[in-house]
Amino acid sequence: MIDARTTVARGLLSLVFLGATGPLAAEGPRRGEATQTPAENTDPLAAELGRVAAAVRSTTSTDPMWSDLKGAIQPMLEGAEKAAAGGQRLLALQRLAAAETYLSAWTYLSQRSPKERSDTAAFEAEWARMGNVLKGHLDPAKASPQADLRPALLRALAEAAVPQVKVFYDASLEYGRSTTPDSGLFYLGSAQAQREFADLSRRLAAAFPPAGEMPRLRSLAPEIDELETTLLAAYRPPASIDRHPEFIAASGTLKEARELDALGLRYGALLRLLLAAQRIAPLRAAPAKDTPSRDDLASNLQAAGESLKSGVDDSIARLFVESGLAELSAVAADAPTPKALAALSDILPLYRAALAPRPPVPTKPAPLAVVTLIRWPYT
Repeated sequence: MIDARTTVARGLLSLVFLGATGPLAAEGPRRGEATQTPAENTDPLAAELGRVAAAVRSTTSTDPMWSDLKGAIQPMLEGAEKAAAGGQRLLALQRLAAAETYLSAWTYLSQRSPKERSDTAAFEAEWARMGNVLKGHLDPAKASPQADLRPALLRALAEAAVPQVKVFYDASLEYGRSTTPDSGLFYLGSAQAQREFADLSRRLAAAFPPAGEMPRLRSLAPEIDELETTLLAAYRPPASIDRHPEFIAASGTLKEARELDALGLRYGALLRLLLAAQRIAPLRAAPAKDTPSRDDLASNLQAAGESLKSGVDDSIARLFVESGLAELSAVAADAPTPKALAALSDILPLYRAALAPRPPVPTKPAPLAVVTLIRWPYT
């Protein structure tokens, strides 16, 4: 039987993001503490990758939740290290951010007392204490959107973390009450992880030289509506049955984009919108028979990346170019390459449309019914 702690860990491992962190385990240094020589520390991205990898290696817990998390974190770190070594620094940043999130949430849990992890009253007292710790970050409308962060991708990651603080904090109490205090504490750790990403993002910004003027973003509501229509049109048997978890993940990512857009966190909304497009593209009808060869895909992606270097910080779009190229180099010759295909056919056109003036919005017909779905946050 799988216990609740393992269940919540696996639920959180279904997240997209993205985001980031909390305090590190007692066995290793805390985030941001220097463990490298001054020469090694000149690249904050490399330094942070090394610090997180060392923390994972030094964590020897046999807890089932840690086993699940470690199984997800290690591939993320390996992918981040490979991307960084290949010059794909934006992809390395995204993968590092996700690994940090899981590691930090686990570390918060591991530092709780046995009583807090097993006794409901002690858990609720810790929940109340964390309410004070997170107090300034539980209202997404008032939390800092990190407007001065560069590059655009780093700002997008930081903005996407803003509302997740409250979502995870609110969910932690009811989850802890309905399952186990341990599981509720893991959600609390996830809330703190999102808050602390703001601190980490400041340090990681130094790893990326200025890349041009930040793109000017408007509300993405029309693009979100259109992509939702595409998703709903694809949600038909047999795909809706055979690939139901993929539809849920895509829908959850699109919902995040809508929430971020409503809060005015446009960079976070754009990143989530493009991630949703990446997930939705393979769910549509079968690809055309004239799908480009792998060599043509790689060449076209390289050219697309070059076309983005236009004096504007297009790091959000370039993340998907790097992701597609990494996929092409990592999978077998006969394996599908959905990220590479989506980058060219869906994501880059959508990115350019999002930067263009707002298109005319047709009047929507009055709804015939309202359906409310209840789910745990981001799972």
